[in-house]
Amino acid sequence: QVQLVESGGGLVQAGDSLRLSCAASGRTASSYVMGWFRQAPGKEREFVAACNWSGARTAYADYVKGRFTVSRDNAKNTAYLQMNSLKPEDTAVYYCAATGRYSGWSSPHAYELWGQGTQVTVSS
Repeated sequence: QVQLVESGGGLVQAGDSLRLSCAASGRTASSYVMGWFRQAPGKEREFVAACNWSGARTAYADYVKGRFTVSRDNAKNTAYLQMNSLKPEDTAVYYCAATGRYSGWSSPHAYELWGQGTQVTVSS
């Protein structure tokens, strides 16, 4: 069973950067599609970004495109979300997720495994 643990969240100012990490345990972790989602208070969980097992295929939500970059290092069983030019509206709990599916990446229902989440707060 693959387990996911996020880290790297924190409190930053608008315009700052953060890098989130998602460490995956389990020998088959490198074969999964890794996704990032976020959930702000009172809002539904929304898609942020995802990448396939090699990192060569990626997908981004329009509201983070050009600011966030998803990547992974399979040797370390770790996925990353580099977040630049952060805005107050990026404030949320960020979750990483894993799936064996190769379509429907933007839907949380496509993902089988979830981390516990890490808080990102961006002050204006």
